[in-house]
Amino acid sequence: MLDWMAVLRLAPIIAAVRGPEQLALALQSNVRMVFLLGADMFTLPEMTQRALAAGKQVFVHMDLMEGVSRDAAGIRWIARAAAPTGVLSTRPQLLRVATEEGMRTVLRIFLVDASSMETGVRMVKTCAPDLVEVMPGLVTRAIRQLGGRIAPPVIAGGMLERMKDVQAVLEAGALAASTSSEALWKELER
Repeated sequence: MLDWMAVLRLAPIIAAVRGPEQLALALQSNVRMVFLLGADMFTLPEMTQRALAAGKQVFVHMDLMEGVSRDAAGIRWIARAAAPTGVLSTRPQLLRVATEEGMRTVLRIFLVDASSMETGVRMVKTCAPDLVEVMPGLVTRAIRQLGGRIAPPVIAGGMLERMKDVQAVLEAGALAASTSSEALWKELER
């Protein structure tokens, strides 16, 4: 099996899935990585296992999980009950615990001004994520700047609705793009 970085290089569109219906579509597509943005403690294990069985890398958005506390115990529960590839979060402390549990991590940061850039750089240093997702993904200049200042690869997410948007963030230095646009997931089929 390819490692997760090779997966992103081969298929740089990540399916950002908000529920079981979207997951079914993502599993039928050629995307190789899925971000689960909508799940709860009852649906997460089954959704994760379906995606893993389909050969997808699966990351759970910890901040959007329902019924699981956003603390160390919640991360440990996800690692043991669902066993995803990893988690994503805006909270560095959660990502440190996820790393201890053997999961990959994605730090999601929102870049809206120079101050948020500095905060993002500090957060990366405190939790050493495997990937950093920049929101919104249309901020190509910020993607280029952040990529030049941190070691983990940058992925872009949010408001990416056209292939032109994906190409722009990839050209700005992002390794991949996460999107809930089912039309873009199908672009990999071509």
